[in-house]
Amino acid sequence: MSQKKHIVIDARIRPASTGRPIARLLEHLQEIDKEHRYTVLIKKDDDWRPTAKNFTAKPIDYPIFSFNPLNQIGLALALHRLKPDLTYFGLTPSQPLFYSRKYITLTHDLGMLRFARAGRLPEWLHKIRMAGYRFLLRQAHKRAAHIVTPTEFVAEDVKKYHLFTSRKVTTIYEASEPPLPGKAQQPVNPPKEFIMYTGSAFPHKNLDRLVSAFTILREQHPNLKLVLVGKREYHSKQLERKINKQELLQRIIFTGFIPDEELKWYYQNARAYVFPSLNEGFGLPGLEAMVHGCPVVSSDASCLPEVNGDAAHYFNPLDVQEMAVKIDEVISSEKLRNDLIKKGYENAKRFSWKTFTKKHLELFRHYLNH
Repeated sequence: MSQKKHIVIDARIRPASTGRPIARLLEHLQEIDKEHRYTVLIKKDDDWRPTAKNFTAKPIDYPIFSFNPLNQIGLALALHRLKPDLTYFGLTPSQPLFYSRKYITLTHDLGMLRFARAGRLPEWLHKIRMAGYRFLLRQAHKRAAHIVTPTEFVAEDVKKYHLFTSRKVTTIYEASEPPLPGKAQQPVNPPKEFIMYTGSAFPHKNLDRLVSAFTILREQHPNLKLVLVGKREYHSKQLERKINKQELLQRIIFTGFIPDEELKWYYQNARAYVFPSLNEGFGLPGLEAMVHGCPVVSSDASCLPEVNGDAAHYFNPLDVQEMAVKIDEVISSEKLRNDLIKKGYENAKRFSWKTFTKKHLELFRHYLNH
């Protein structure tokens, strides 16, 4: 009996919001693949444990992204000791420079190159960090046997940025989750009429312009509120301080982190979900709104038309007036709302985590056999 081929999956990104694809990959791989042996690298504080006998969790103490030579060498040595036949990295560029075995990597988008800001770092240090990031990204793509992207938009972006990748990029679509489990739970003092957004407040999410569009909307809809759902962090606190100066805070609700039952209530009761982003790799929140019967008003930037299809009402994310007009058209017309809700349910069916996993497994088999 031949020994099972050994695949190592770097899943250190798993607990983060951007780690959902790797989390779902692990979940479904355990159901469908009994022919290979897997070692899954996780962070030491991650409580993930396998349910399948051919999977092993290996906690490691190296950060996901580091320029530190000790971390680079240490992670490379740890991987080499495992002697994998193939390695899959759930984030680019998390692979160490000194790792020479065959690997596949998931590049979710190139937004970091265009939209990363210094934040609390000095500008000079931010420039050094970005130069290092570009170098690691180039090396990761150059040495990869194959690169997976979540949309054709990102695939073309990668091919244009690194011309040498043109023959080794494959798009494997991600998917939405099923509707959130449990019964929807109404929040304390719920808004009666509102539009919503979920996610981070990073600059490329374009929430400044969403707030400006909301101020225009208030003239026609004086009772309308804007609900921003997401973990309170540096960028969301900055946005809140800016809004406070504009005396808009009583009209805009920052929920912070909320339980799924409450999020479900917001999806089910919003007049519209607004996705103003300037750049996305896939854009999961729009699909999540759709599976809950919430009409989507979306930016027409990057991959969003590719993923949302005809199930969203689009606007130019740089045009605040147009954004306000498109949101107004949806929240003012029950016919348009119902049409978008119906199309949203159908659109979400195009995507499946099981298909996502099966296509990855096909790729793994190909590179294990060649």
